[in-house]
Amino acid sequence: MGVVKLTEAGAAFVAARDLLLRHRLDRDAALREFRWPVLDEFNWAIDYFDAIAAGNDTPALHIVDESGMETARSFAELSRRSSQLANFLRDRGVRRGECLLLMIGNDVALWETLLAAMKLGAVVSPASSLLTPADLQDRVDRGHVRHVIAASPMAARFDAVDGTFSRIAVGDEVRGWTRFDLSESSSSSFAPGGTTRATDPLLLYFTSGTTAKPKMVLHTHQSYPVGHLSTLFFTGL
Repeated sequence: MGVVKLTEAGAAFVAARDLLLRHRLDRDAALREFRWPVLDEFNWAIDYFDAIAAGNDTPALHIVDESGMETARSFAELSRRSSQLANFLRDRGVRRGECLLLMIGNDVALWETLLAAMKLGAVVSPASSLLTPADLQDRVDRGHVRHVIAASPMAARFDAVDGTFSRIAVGDEVRGWTRFDLSESSSSSFAPGGTTRATDPLLLYFTSGTTAKPKMVLHTHQSYPVGHLSTLFFTGL
């Protein structure tokens, strides 16, 4: 692992995380001493992940699918691939603040895309594989979706969805869709096109809609990555 060079915001995030790790078995001490990091400019993928990923070949992601097939990626690999993908998406018109609907299962491409979108400042709207074309139309309309990345087998569900949005397919080639794996030829050197504020939007979730129409829930670059420090502590992970 190389030398970690954290930004001021990244260092504040790490300090808060490390305090919780030190007091992982002492809830009272954690409650007494913990303070949420005060952040102005903050991009978790750049300020934290890329910094700790530099020269870091330890596993960051390990997926075991239903057939038992295993896929692993190191911190350095995910950092490199997400930068390639961020450049690829930017070349195809993805801009800061635009909504990207993501319909992929638990695949490496899911995690590469989340990191890439963070780097770009795009807003990700995760979509379940169970959604119907009508559900997708609702999300495209209310979420102002400008881009879609979907697993190839799910691409046909968008045939009946109206809207002007770019289409990228993960997996086999789909007519009218750009292939996700073309991103592997993009540059792995990424330079952000602007400043990410901690209060900038990051994730646009839709609730399950069990008893009424799904509600939109917006998370920022602070509320989701930094908010998960509480999850880390209370789950013991």
